[in-house]
Amino acid sequence: MHRRGAGVLLHVTSLPSPYGVGDMGPGARAFLDFLARAGQSCWQILPLTPTSSFIGDSPYSSDSAFAGNHLLLSPDLLVQDGWIEPVELGEVSDHDPSRAAFPAAAAFKERLIEAAFARNSGKLKNNGRFERFRADNVHWLDDYCLFKAVKHSLGGMSWTRWPAELRDRHPDALEERRDALATKILKEAFAQFLFAQQWTALKAYASSLDILIIGDAPIYVTQDSADVWANPKLFKLGLDGEPVSVAGVPPDYFSETGQRWGNPVYNWAEHERTCFAWWIMRLAHNFKLYDFVRLDHFRGFAGYWEIPAEEKTAVNGTWMDAPGEAFFKALLRHFPTLPILAEDLGVITPDVRELRDGCGFPGMKVLQFAFGPGVGENLDAPHHHVENSVAYTGTHDNNTTRGWFENDADEPSRMAFFDYVGRWMDSGEVPWAMLRLAYMSVARLAVAPMQDLLALGQEARMNMPSKAKGNWTWRCPAHALSDELAAKLKAMTGLYGRGR
Repeated sequence: MHRRGAGVLLHVTSLPSPYGVGDMGPGARAFLDFLARAGQSCWQILPLTPTSSFIGDSPYSSDSAFAGNHLLLSPDLLVQDGWIEPVELGEVSDHDPSRAAFPAAAAFKERLIEAAFARNSGKLKNNGRFERFRADNVHWLDDYCLFKAVKHSLGGMSWTRWPAELRDRHPDALEERRDALATKILKEAFAQFLFAQQWTALKAYASSLDILIIGDAPIYVTQDSADVWANPKLFKLGLDGEPVSVAGVPPDYFSETGQRWGNPVYNWAEHERTCFAWWIMRLAHNFKLYDFVRLDHFRGFAGYWEIPAEEKTAVNGTWMDAPGEAFFKALLRHFPTLPILAEDLGVITPDVRELRDGCGFPGMKVLQFAFGPGVGENLDAPHHHVENSVAYTGTHDNNTTRGWFENDADEPSRMAFFDYVGRWMDSGEVPWAMLRLAYMSVARLAVAPMQDLLALGQEARMNMPSKAKGNWTWRCPAHALSDELAAKLKAMTGLYGRGR
């Protein structure tokens, strides 16, 4: 990230599309065209891994750290690429186009995958691109497809409740399941192949417009995932496969009881013993998907909050050391460069800053956190920004900027904001005033959620941390990607030297 630039945060599911959720098809290309017209240089998204309505549709909770989310497949591209016939397309059941209809869209996409597989399964053994995809991704794909097939055959049961020989990965039992479930395994691999084709084409289109894609890699993985099942020694688990301690963060700005995420914490000693091989494979995969990777919860590589599994909240956790310096040195021995953005929010201690700066990673500055009685000393305030950072109006975990001003900020915070910008304004003006502060910052990159460009209130919030249901559903209407908005954004981008 060597040039001064600007970008927009909008997840793929939030894109316009007639199929229940945003996807990698025409709506995504239209959004990239909008970014190009607006002089933007980056598109930031959330994780692309599979999601489930059983765990709140969160892109940060997935059954794989490597697989792609088939919910993001474009039906239009499946027709265009000849995988299905137009008559097989059909429609998603009635839904509100302003909100993601995750269950309906998932059922619809599954039906399309079934139709595409039925028409093409007999030809796959002679499809060179499919075979190359399987060979190139064998390090994760085989375990993932077997995991999905076994889980489906057992009614969705968590892997820790599978028969012991499958839970504990006895070779004979696994081979027997591979033979018995061969068709289901092949279909899962085919769905991943379709995802890879569509994403590769979309990323190439972004590159043709000189737009970088910033992806997101959650630090932790989900307990009921192919990653934990296939690599139990890499996590702190009991003999039954269940975690003995889980991840989270202590009480903070977002929650008085902290956040108990529930993910198993890493057995870092085993990762060190294997020279961080699993992490190297994971990040190599992410570096192929994205131009830059936002490494979520960066402070967890210096020290992390470990919570006994039996605790119901995150209050009674303990800070534990993590091998951050050894970890990143191992990465630098493997990769020539590390295109990483450090998500360094939360409780940031000197060792975290030293690790971030020692690696040369840009950190994050969130303007919503800047305003209050101590704005003069607040490191998120623009006058304290540094060049090697990314300035955000807010993130996917924040309220929208208008929502923050109307609902979250107290009177001293609102007055501090007015004093800082030098005038009073109504709430509808606040998002673009905040955007101006981000753009005039010395931070090399400035990013705003799409909701802030549209000056939307808290009804458009993407996520409320610690809220289990009802998150991630906001969608951007197609008419919002107007020439007028693009011109307005491009003018500000150019004014502050962030144009492409």
